[in-house]
Amino acid sequence: MNLRDLKYILAVAETRHFGRAAERCFVSQPTLSGQIKKLEDELDVVIFERTNRSVEITPVGEEILHHARLALEQTAAIEQVAHAHQDPLAGPLRIGAIPTISPYLVPLLLRPLRARCPKLQLVLSEEITDTLLARLGHHEIDAALLATPVEDSDLATIELFDEPFWLAHPTDHPLQQRAEISAADLESSELLLLADGHCLAHQVMEVCRLSQRPSQGEMADLRASSLETLLQLVSAGFGCTLVPALAVRETWMRDHGIVSRQLHLPDAYRRISLVYRRSFPRRQVLERFAEVVRDQLPSSVHSLGTAA
Repeated sequence: MNLRDLKYILAVAETRHFGRAAERCFVSQPTLSGQIKKLEDELDVVIFERTNRSVEITPVGEEILHHARLALEQTAAIEQVAHAHQDPLAGPLRIGAIPTISPYLVPLLLRPLRARCPKLQLVLSEEITDTLLARLGHHEIDAALLATPVEDSDLATIELFDEPFWLAHPTDHPLQQRAEISAADLESSELLLLADGHCLAHQVMEVCRLSQRPSQGEMADLRASSLETLLQLVSAGFGCTLVPALAVRETWMRDHGIVSRQLHLPDAYRRISLVYRRSFPRRQVLERFAEVVRDQLPSSVHSLGTAA
């Protein structure tokens, strides 16, 4: 058994296809298949069940893959320790972010991060929470910017900031006449929500004390996959929604007939954190990344911890 074999089985597990795995590893399919068969013979187990139509991972294969990921990460850690002796903030840093954070926060960070860590290579990806957590578990990313608490003993969290929710509604909406918006006002309003899978949808429902999505009426069929689409629906007069503070663009919203109003409710916010594996060996670079985030936050959000 060697590290090359571990890379081969991980490639097959991630692609569920021997041909695509071989392409990823820059070898021929017979070479990859033969090497994996030798590994299975050496271990006297079957890692993959192969058919003409699919590749499935066996239960013992899942356990082997878990240890293979750890072994490869620790191998990378050895290399990083050597590199860190020269510059602890050099090399790639793979950060994932949910779609309701990435477009609004990441542009604030790129130049300051490059200025502070010129040798750091930031690799960004955008996925929903469940996908990012799965990719963290598979060691495909190093950390994730999330807006939901994570209960996993293998993961650790650096809390970054609390982001208030703002109400967005059309200029002719009944809430226009309200001097202050109460929780009861939100509960009785026609709320537009993101599609299932987006954590923001559940957070908005909690703030508005909704136990379930609307099951009838126009709102039941209007589910957007992005905040931008939600705001276009608000502009078209289909209802109102809650928007995280970083996504509020008052001039644009005003020009499109949208009123944006800050909510003064104790639970009308979400907490943004950087989540990473406890086994990740480069904690120092995550701390520096968190410092840059806190330093670049606008006054519309509340920073947690001390900015550099």
